[in-house]
Amino acid sequence: MKRMAVVLAAGQGKRMKSKLYKVLHPVCGKPMVGHVLDTIKATGCQRTVVVVGHGAEKVKAYIGENAEYALQETQLGTGHAVQQAKALIGSEQGTTVVACGDTPLIATKTLQGLMALHEERGAAATVLTAVTENPSGLGRIIRGSQGELIKIVEQKDCSPEEAAIKEINTGIFCFDNAKLFAALEEVTPNNVQGEYYLTDVIGILRGQGELVLAYQTDDASEAVGVNDRLALSEAEAYMRARINREHMLNGVTIIDPASTYIGADVVIGTDTILYPGTLLKGKTVIGENCVIGPASEIEDCTVMDGACVKHSVLNQAQVGARTTVGPFAYLRPGAVLGEEVKIGDFVEIKNAVIGDGSKVSHLSYIGDAAVGKNVNVGCGAITANYDGYNKATTTIEDDAFIGSNVNLIAPVTIAKGAYVVAGSTITRSVAENDLAVARVRQENKPGYAEKIRARAKAKKDQSSPS
Repeated sequence: MKRMAVVLAAGQGKRMKSKLYKVLHPVCGKPMVGHVLDTIKATGCQRTVVVVGHGAEKVKAYIGENAEYALQETQLGTGHAVQQAKALIGSEQGTTVVACGDTPLIATKTLQGLMALHEERGAAATVLTAVTENPSGLGRIIRGSQGELIKIVEQKDCSPEEAAIKEINTGIFCFDNAKLFAALEEVTPNNVQGEYYLTDVIGILRGQGELVLAYQTDDASEAVGVNDRLALSEAEAYMRARINREHMLNGVTIIDPASTYIGADVVIGTDTILYPGTLLKGKTVIGENCVIGPASEIEDCTVMDGACVKHSVLNQAQVGARTTVGPFAYLRPGAVLGEEVKIGDFVEIKNAVIGDGSKVSHLSYIGDAAVGKNVNVGCGAITANYDGYNKATTTIEDDAFIGSNVNLIAPVTIAKGAYVVAGSTITRSVAENDLAVARVRQENKPGYAEKIRARAKAKKDQSSPS
């Protein structure tokens, strides 16, 4: 049976009080509509239509070719929104899931269960429901004496008795596609809002004698729809707890889940330990047996097995196996560290490759550089890569030694096994196994320190008010 989906993403989200359209607000690093689309994709839907309206171009720019699009120029309710997809999928036969783009917490297994029940029973419609202690603002599920689904009543249309019901409509449905679009033709705006409600389709189908089912999720958090910043924070908390729990069940140790942030697309290997204050974001991949944190932020990076990152910030970088980073290091885009590399405190690496076994241990900047294997870069050494107009490359070959407080003025090459003496400013390449010294000869003047101090004191006394 063919499976399709319609995702409603046309609303502006005025209660968000934001220039960013509602469905693009991120939850655990991914826009809400992205979570919904990923879940739908995991159920095996062959076609997905996203109904756009406010901010259509920005929503489409994010989703790209991962969906088809229907435009709802005027927002006249959920039924009207789904109807805009008729030109694309109205003639198809099969199952159609309808979901809202602001419900990021819906789980794949729940959606699969909803679709399975719907298809096994041959229902015309199946509604995903949840029981919540605070149903305010949500459509209520009205059941008959045998527990059968009778109708869904929106909050503003509820009687006092109906408003007291705690089982709510999550806004997620399964429909027989042909019956859905046929029933939508009969929906009218006879309600307080003057809108075309998708939920009215349920009553229409029941009136035609069709089978209508309800599938209740056991996790009410999946029903959270984000309409304001408070709900956004609640969704973030639910999602973060779910992500952390999944990683822990898969063999990751998280010392303090409450202070650990893991993005939705992050991958972590078994036996890795995450210490408090860790933030893993974007498409980050962490290998096995790593130690991350405390207080480290890693975004769009790959960290190989056995690496250790402490009190550091990494962005679009790669860390080799058994390499140590930090404390207080900064790896910027293009930093690629080999195996068993040591990057120490207050070291910044940018657009540079550091070979296996090399060390940059203290207070250094290595930018636009190619550093070989087993190189030692001393404390305070830097590559001077920018002349105000252009970037140039520094090359340091295998087994070279760069002394403390050395300035390497790019473009320059330090050949294999070369030795650069501390305090040197190098402007010309150094050949293999050569020793380079580039500093002014020291001169000591006996007793001259006293003369300097006396001169400074006299100048201060002259400038002081009498």
